[in-house]
Amino acid sequence: MPLRIRATHKTAETSETSEIPAVRTRLDRRTRPLLRGRLVAAATGFAVALGLGAVGTTASQAADAPSTAASTAASATGASAQDLTDGPEGPPQKSFLDATAYALLHPTAVPAGANDWDCEPSAEHPNPVVLVHGTFENRYMNWAGLSPRLKDAGYCVYALNYGGTQGGLLQGTGDIADSAAQLSAFVDTVRDRSGAAEVDLVGHSQGGMMPRHYLKNLGGADKVGKLIALTPPNHGTSLSGLATLATFIPGAEKLTGLACPACQQQRYDSDFVASLNEGGEVVPGVDYTVLATWTDWVVTPYTSSYLTPGDRVSQSKLQDHCPFNLTSHVGISYDRTATRIVLNALDPENAQKPRC
Repeated sequence: MPLRIRATHKTAETSETSEIPAVRTRLDRRTRPLLRGRLVAAATGFAVALGLGAVGTTASQAADAPSTAASTAASATGASAQDLTDGPEGPPQKSFLDATAYALLHPTAVPAGANDWDCEPSAEHPNPVVLVHGTFENRYMNWAGLSPRLKDAGYCVYALNYGGTQGGLLQGTGDIADSAAQLSAFVDTVRDRSGAAEVDLVGHSQGGMMPRHYLKNLGGADKVGKLIALTPPNHGTSLSGLATLATFIPGAEKLTGLACPACQQQRYDSDFVASLNEGGEVVPGVDYTVLATWTDWVVTPYTSSYLTPGDRVSQSKLQDHCPFNLTSHVGISYDRTATRIVLNALDPENAQKPRC
C-alpha cells in the first residue's frame, strides 16, 4: 500500500489527486509509532508473563511454604544501594524493544552513561540525575536511551534496580514502601559520593509515583530538587481492566498480590494510593513535572497521571506538544519529544521547543 501511494503521488496530474496520497503517507508515518508500540506491548507482555509465571509458582506454594514470598521480598529490600549499582555497561538503545532484547541476556546491565562514581557535578548541572524505572522493567530497559543523552548534556547520571530479586530481569514488583526505602538508600549513596546536596529524579510509570512516598514519608523532600515523572499512576490505574477482572476470579487477587505487591498497590482503589494522596499530593520545596500520553494503555485513564495543580507543578500530555504523536506507555522514555521535555524540566533556563 505505501508503494502504491507514493507512485500515485508522483504521477498524479491534478492537485486534488496528489494531496490525498500525501496526507495518507503522512498518516502512515504517524501511525508507525502506534504499530511499534503494539509490538513492544506484546513483547513486554510476554516477558511479564514469564516473570509472573516464575513468581506465580512460588505464590501457588505459599500455603505450604508461607515464608517463601516474604524471604524473596526481604532479600530484595535488604540489598544495599551500592549492591544495586553493580553490572556491566550496556550499549545505547533507540527503543524499549531493543533495550528489552538486550536485557534478556544481560539483566544486570547498566545504561550507558550511568553510575560513573567518579563523576563530579558541574556548576551548570549541580544536581545529579537519578533514573527510576517502572514495574516489570529495570534500569537498562527503561533508560538505555535517555541515560547517554543526559550524560552527553553534562549531567552526572545514576540508575538503580529496585523492588525485585538482585540480578533478576523483572524489577519493580515488590512492596512500594520497601522500594522507596531502596531509593532513599541509593540517593544517599549518590549524594555522599558526588558531594551534591540534592539530586533530581526522573521516573517512568511506578518510578514516577513511588518517589512521592520517599519525598513524603522518608525525608526525601530535603534531598530532591525536581521530580520528573513520565506516565506515572499518581491516582492509580485499572491496568486496562485487569485489576477489575481479578476481583471476579477466585484467588486471582491473592495470587497477583503475592507475585507483585506493587501491582495491587497501584490500583486506583488501593489503600496505598489513598494514603499517598491524603493530605496533599506534593511536598514543599520540590518542583514536579508530569508528562502523560492519551494513548496510554497501562495508566487508565491517562489523566490519572496528573497531580493536583499547583505553583510548582507542570504537567501536560505528549499530544499537547505534538498532536500526532502516538507514543504509548512503555515507549515514552525513548520518545524524542519526551526527552526534550525532560531536558527542559531539568534545565528550564535553556529550554528548547520539543521536536515532533
